[in-house]
Amino acid sequence: MATLIASARAGARAIRAAYGVGRRVHQEITERAQSRFERREWAEARRDAQERLDLYRQAVEGVRDELHEILGEDFEGAALWRQLREFYSETIAHDPARELAETFFNSVTRKVFETEGVNADIEYVDLDPRRDHYGHGFTVHRKFERTGDVRGAVEAILKVPRFSAPFHDLERDIERVSAAVEEAWAGAGTGCELESIDVIDPTFFRGTGAYVIGRMRGADKTTLVPLVIVLLHAETGIEADAVLTTELELSILFSYTRSHFLVAGVRPVDLVEFLRSVLPKKPIPELYIALGYPKHGKTEMYRDLIGNLTRSMDQFAHAPGEVGMVMIVFAKPAHDYVFKIIRDRFAPPKTSTRADVLDRYRLVSRHDRAGRMIEAQEFENLVFDRWRFTPELLEELQSEAAETVEVGESQVLIRHLYVERRVEPLNLFLRRADDADALRAVRDYGQAIRDLATTNIFPGDLLLKNFGVTKSGRVTFYDYDELCLVTDCQFRDLPTARTHQEELAAEPWYYVGEDDVFPEEFFNFMGLNKPQREAFLADHAEVLTPGFWRDLQARHRAGEVMDIFAYPPSRRLASR
Repeated sequence: MATLIASARAGARAIRAAYGVGRRVHQEITERAQSRFERREWAEARRDAQERLDLYRQAVEGVRDELHEILGEDFEGAALWRQLREFYSETIAHDPARELAETFFNSVTRKVFETEGVNADIEYVDLDPRRDHYGHGFTVHRKFERTGDVRGAVEAILKVPRFSAPFHDLERDIERVSAAVEEAWAGAGTGCELESIDVIDPTFFRGTGAYVIGRMRGADKTTLVPLVIVLLHAETGIEADAVLTTELELSILFSYTRSHFLVAGVRPVDLVEFLRSVLPKKPIPELYIALGYPKHGKTEMYRDLIGNLTRSMDQFAHAPGEVGMVMIVFAKPAHDYVFKIIRDRFAPPKTSTRADVLDRYRLVSRHDRAGRMIEAQEFENLVFDRWRFTPELLEELQSEAAETVEVGESQVLIRHLYVERRVEPLNLFLRRADDADALRAVRDYGQAIRDLATTNIFPGDLLLKNFGVTKSGRVTFYDYDELCLVTDCQFRDLPTARTHQEELAAEPWYYVGEDDVFPEEFFNFMGLNKPQREAFLADHAEVLTPGFWRDLQARHRAGEVMDIFAYPPSRRLASR
């Protein structure tokens, strides 16, 4: 027993140390975001964001190898790990980010045991995501009272010494932001006066933007209206670019289609609590992910799923939309997520392999998603009751994904799957939408292609079924099996037929290389009707030209960083 306790203590210390080092480096990278913004080091900021994503896996794998040496023959002993968890709990009892520390421990145990389902004997299991972390009385914000007009509070906010770099025209920005705040408060129809503005202490960074995030508070003490001041750093100095003041705008800013923020120095749970005061409908998992904690976001997502299963009796069934050649996609009616399993074999003309698909999903997880690609969370070894699956879905899983799915008498084991936020397939949306909504979606579909290209992503397959419409009406891309970098493609002009026979040929009469793309042919795959084609051409005709893509290739290869912001040009203060 003494030896077991000594080993358990040593193992707990090792995991705590690995978590601590990883957390510290995570914070160091996050804190660099401010100096990157001040120095306009956009390419370096992008590399920092990617480096931060790799930390967690490296820490988990590193401590797993260390535990082999510490625990020896007891490495997989359940009794030892129960004791180890008890000691580990003591080491993290006062950790300001205890929920992250618990998730890290679970990740280590799942690496060691390759756990199927959940092992409540050694893992932290808690189905209430709020737990005792919330309502503790701590704050992450500073309160700016309105003592006279709104301008005084806005001036105090913008004059907080955040950056070493100067504003280009601070007085102009104070006037513009004040006018926007007054207009937003009046338009919110609160029925009371604006009393104060709460602002989260640390600044949020993403891409080339810095975000001052807060909320306006009414004199009735209960009315809250979101407030985000977007700052950009031009060559002439820092400038206020936009003011966002609605729940929808803030929800889009923290969307599951965007890259993670870098925000340092506070307890994550406090940030989540503040954000939920103005984003009450935003799921907790998505907030953790947006704040740069995707692994804990996964934990909360799984807890949310288990809670949903506990509360409902509905079954997993095929998700609406066309059957995919690469993925089996299913969902529950009472749940906002879809589940995707890679098929054992891909039907022609698909030539990708399973490894190719995995690589493309990893690319998306590390890339700037531009508000147009849904982030997929990767899960392993999940176990569900067999009755939760419709017979039709079970039959397909057994026949088309037997290498990944094991169907038993009472349970179904899924060794690998992706979980994504549910959206409505664009082809289905266009069938049911009225003319105005359909044309608006088609125009945004074109803008989605542009935005992806601006971040060096070519969807590969532009079929409408591969795009979806979010609850906020934005078009997103979610089928990644043909995705590639714009810079990896060869965008060619479509050769002119030399004879009548060549013009009528069913197959291309000219050579087509593996990486060749002919933008003039895109319309052949889109499936748009005449009014929709005309709407697309009115706004995005150049997307159908090789020159558009070649120009972007040149800019990407030159190292230019082109950011996509979470608001339209009409929201920019310069346009007011």
